[in-house]
Amino acid sequence: MLTVIFLGTAGSLPTPERSPSAVLINREGELLLFDCGEGTQRQMMRAKTGMMSLDTIFITHHHADHILGIPGLLETMAFQGRRDPVTIAGPPRTSEVVELFGRLCYYSRKFPVRALELEPGDVLRRDGYEIEAVRTSHSIPSLGYCLREDTRPGRFNRERASALGIPPGPLFGRLQRGGAVEVGGRTVRPEEVMGPPRPGRKIVYTGDTRPTPEVEEASRGADLLIHDGSLDDGMADWAAETMHTTAGEAARLAERAGARRLVLTHISSRYSDDVGPLLADARKHFPSVQIAEDLLKIEVKLRDL
Repeated sequence: MLTVIFLGTAGSLPTPERSPSAVLINREGELLLFDCGEGTQRQMMRAKTGMMSLDTIFITHHHADHILGIPGLLETMAFQGRRDPVTIAGPPRTSEVVELFGRLCYYSRKFPVRALELEPGDVLRRDGYEIEAVRTSHSIPSLGYCLREDTRPGRFNRERASALGIPPGPLFGRLQRGGAVEVGGRTVRPEEVMGPPRPGRKIVYTGDTRPTPEVEEASRGADLLIHDGSLDDGMADWAAETMHTTAGEAARLAERAGARRLVLTHISSRYSDDVGPLLADARKHFPSVQIAEDLLKIEVKLRDL
């Protein structure tokens, strides 16, 4: 299971329909939060995600609409009796932000909150996957993140194994785990009965940014690219001035990277009544695109190729 839940999809200003930026990934029950705008804890409650298994909050940058939900989320965890530590990872000065939040929540917590400052290219290794910090381009120091699962073994060919004289049972399992077996005086190696390795899943989340070569490279073959798509192409000059991305620019990047699916988020409040211009601009360049809405859930499936 790998589910992406869009808790907040607004641009710099929230609207009645859109909360500030926050994206939650549920991987096999492990929760990873990317940005934490104001009201994120309430959005988690509405999405019925739980929050006690959340151990890391990844911040793209320190603008208020991406971090102001952290104190309230930590306080709710404290009220619920949390004891396990929480890590807040982000660009330089994340330690200062965590210290400030500590002052706001003075004495109310019984669990440690740790700061982890990252640079582009830093990789956090987890069980079965890794998260890489990706260089982005915004008006203050910023990062995107690439979640990349480990490569999976190929499919086991039972017919081929039986033809080689291997009896069903423990020897099948040993081959599937990468070990050779001895049968009938010969050695059977895993590559004789296993198909080619299969890719894990890849999700890229950019936060606020201009299109960058680093994001494009990280997004190569991504199952899901979640990109800043704040403005339509008619506002390209304003997007460049404010260090955001138009829908068409994000779609062209997704097309060049060979991403499988694009979701645009951080939607400007000027599109509160109609996101059609964003969708139209993006679809000129990339067909598999949608505009994120609050509480949208996307299940990212495993694939063989």
